[in-house]
Order: sequence, then C-alpha cells, then structure tokens
Amino acid sequence: MSDNQHTIKQEASLSGIGLHTGKQVNITFKPAPVNTGIKFQRVDLDDKPVIPADVARVVSTNRGTTIKNGEAQVSTIEHMLSALMGLGVDNLMVEIDGPEVP
Repeated sequence: MSDNQHTIKQEASLSGIGLHTGKQVNITFKPAPVNTGIKFQRVDLDDKPVIPADVARVVSTNRGTTIKNGEAQVSTIEHMLSALMGLGVDNLMVEIDGPEVP
C-alpha cells in the first residue's frame, strides 16, 4: 500500500434510491486536500453539517453502517467506503442530500 494520499481528479455526481428509506438521493464526490479523510456533508440540512467517516462516529451497524455528527447522520455507507478503499481514495468530500447512500 502506498504512503501517498489520493483524491479524485474532478467532481462526479450520481443519484439513486436508498435501499432502506426508498428515497431519491443525490451525491456529489468532490476532491479534497491531503489529510482531509473521507467526509460526508448533508447539503439538505440548514447548517450543512459535515460527518467524518470515522469509526468514532459509528452509531449503528444494524442493516448498514450509520455515522453521526450532532443530529445529522448518514446511513448505508459501508459499500461506498469499501469501493473508495479499493480505489485507493483517502481524501474526499461527499455531498449528499439525504440520510442514506443510494
């Protein structure tokens, strides 16, 4: 494994339906600087809170992994994080307009 950190070259967006909520969700992946880590930003909420993808933020693993910061949370993040790990992406801002990754 490389000691270098990696992000993506340019923004990319997708949309889909949350497996558990059944709600339409839009996601935009944005490049992030070194040492940012993977972070989710709930752009649908007034204060647009950021939730770091960190084991200390995990509040549930029932039917998927949920992370939380204050009252904001994002669920079903495990498959996306696995794909990012496989691609070697360490630093990324994930803007999401709903409570669950599609």
